[in-house]
Amino acid sequence: MIHNKYYVEKEKYDRLVARKNQKSNYYNGLIDRYEYPVLTREHAPVHWRYDINADTNPYFMERLGINAVMNSGAIWLDGKYYLVVRVEGNDRKSFFAVAESDNGIDGFHFWDYPVVLPDTCPEETNVYDMRLTKHEDGYIYGVFCSESKDTESTDLSAAVAQAGIVRTKDLKTWERLDNLKTLKSPQQRNVLLHPEFVNGKYAFYTRPMDGFIETGSGGGIGFGLCDDICHAVIDEEKIISRRVYHTITESKNGAGAVPIKGNKCWINIAHGVRNTAAGLRYVLYVFGTDLNDPSKVIAEPSGVFLVPLGKERVGDVSNVVFTNGAIARDNGDVYIYYASCDTRMHVATTTIDKLEDYLFNTPRDARRSPDCVKQRCELIKKNLELLKA
Repeated sequence: MIHNKYYVEKEKYDRLVARKNQKSNYYNGLIDRYEYPVLTREHAPVHWRYDINADTNPYFMERLGINAVMNSGAIWLDGKYYLVVRVEGNDRKSFFAVAESDNGIDGFHFWDYPVVLPDTCPEETNVYDMRLTKHEDGYIYGVFCSESKDTESTDLSAAVAQAGIVRTKDLKTWERLDNLKTLKSPQQRNVLLHPEFVNGKYAFYTRPMDGFIETGSGGGIGFGLCDDICHAVIDEEKIISRRVYHTITESKNGAGAVPIKGNKCWINIAHGVRNTAAGLRYVLYVFGTDLNDPSKVIAEPSGVFLVPLGKERVGDVSNVVFTNGAIARDNGDVYIYYASCDTRMHVATTTIDKLEDYLFNTPRDARRSPDCVKQRCELIKKNLELLKA
């Protein structure tokens, strides 16, 4: 018999999914932000969390709780917006689940079952942060972090991160390929696959790391090519977006959403990390690469693109925004899906035209305070002269 409490909780869930989203009063001319997150832990279906049988769960206790939903890949497919979301259970283990929406802004709801990946890595403990690439070879690829215990260390927190690779055509049936191997980097996180062949090869954006948390000698976002996606091996990684002292990428940086093909460049939305007295602060930034050579950076506007604001700054890991998914429509609209504080998912919208205007007309980082002041004074002078005219 179904417990009466199920219907109470299901009504709450239905109201949440049906809630309409609306643009907030935030304005910077580049992106629109929205009042409500698109996915939270409360969006997890009731039948994921509770045994709804009154006989086996008389007190209607949550049996398998959900702690957070975050860091989703994103794709437009068959007329709908799909997110492959990282869902973290109360047991700290993450898994992937598909959520869909008709308009990309609200109405996101999870499929009945989470994604079941082929269990081909016995040492793998956790999986998370899948980037989805609709590749010109006809497959949809998912590249994610595959985490295992570092068996060479006695430290219980010591882990090894690799880039796992799966592929599908319908988000339902997944084929597991070999994990990516980078010959000169012992660990990899934040890896994604470029949507087109480059010189006839598969192209990856990487993040070379010496350890699980610290990048060590890793210089930033890398770029490398491989011949065989089923057994992907990268011999050389070219650093294309470097870590730089006293910038938003000082501690580390990593690729975010799969690059968007614009009219002037490939649009890359990445994350940068710096250390503060309150811990690591994650923000988003944007750079542009050459349409014919995506390893060549041709536009680097200074500063942040998106930061956590208001309630977005509070959560499991405070003061963090992170993206690994965006959708660009044929009409030029762009939907950027980002998580705040490893807790919930949001959307921001813009257009390809706005992003390219931002990329090519926003000044580069002047690197030094005196030169940054000069930049600002030039802008002020220009504006005041126009106001006096």
